[in-house]
Amino acid sequence: MSLGSFIKKQFIDVLQWNEEKEGVLAWRFPMQDFEIQNGAILNVRESQVAVFVNEGKIADVFGPGTHKLTTQTLPLLTNLKNWDKLFDSPFKSDVYYFSTRVQTGRKWGTPQPITIRDKDFDMIRVRAFGMYSYRIADARTFFTEISGTREVYTRDEVEDQLRGILMSSMASSLGGANVPFLDMAANQALMAQQVKDGLAQAFARYGVGLDEFNVASISLPEELQAALDERISAGMKGGLGADKMSGFTKFQVANAIPLAAQNEGGMAGIGAGLGAGLSIGQVMAQGMGNALQPPAPAAPPAPAEEPVEARLEKLKGLLDKGLISPADYDGAKAELLKKLIG
Repeated sequence: MSLGSFIKKQFIDVLQWNEEKEGVLAWRFPMQDFEIQNGAILNVRESQVAVFVNEGKIADVFGPGTHKLTTQTLPLLTNLKNWDKLFDSPFKSDVYYFSTRVQTGRKWGTPQPITIRDKDFDMIRVRAFGMYSYRIADARTFFTEISGTREVYTRDEVEDQLRGILMSSMASSLGGANVPFLDMAANQALMAQQVKDGLAQAFARYGVGLDEFNVASISLPEELQAALDERISAGMKGGLGADKMSGFTKFQVANAIPLAAQNEGGMAGIGAGLGAGLSIGQVMAQGMGNALQPPAPAAPPAPAEEPVEARLEKLKGLLDKGLISPADYDGAKAELLKKLIG
């Protein structure tokens, strides 16, 4: 070691972290040869925690304040090393700072739909999105379980692991909640609270405290959402007091007419067959109103008209039996002959 390096090392007597970069959760104070002078000052600001590590083992944890590093202020380290209180050599140790500020506005979402059992739709797949916030609650646990001895540990790195925990907890909470999808979508705050309870326990295992968790939206995959929209629309089209099947059939008829218009000769053929006096709107109304009505019975055929000769014979018979007068006979006969001749 050069004389300059040796002298420079002796003046490292104030340890502090200014958090120059955003998104850093853990930072190791840079020290030459990992030596801290006996009597050095350790500054820990509010929203920070400092962990004193000796030979890979945590010796002490310091909260906000100014701490003088001596054998008296490090009782655990002194006990481990059996150092004399007058020993002034530097500590062969290092110090890690941790930011305990709340990391707000962190987004989460389900990259793949989660399959759950639903009492209304049987098995469905749901997706959810929202935001959450967290902070380092236990620096000792966070150091041993996640960040370790790296010089810098960032928010992005820890969130890669937190997302996996979040998705696992989300699947367990949704799968065991036994809450219908429609109820979940209508009460997202209740759903968020159910997920948050399990998620907080999972985060705590790594020294992370879950501050807030909310669900901004919950949805179905596109094909399932389209089926649900059709079902809701069918119920709305059924009208008050109408039979549900009748409502759905009317809804299907209404949907079929626009589809027919897209085909060659679709609506044009319909209009030509109905005549110029019947509008397309009437066709839709009749189709929706009579979708389930039974067909009207066919009218009986009109009886064929009796020949004039047969009617004259019947008329002569009535005269012979005295049922009509000669005058009536002559008048009726004249009418029949006029039809026959005319």
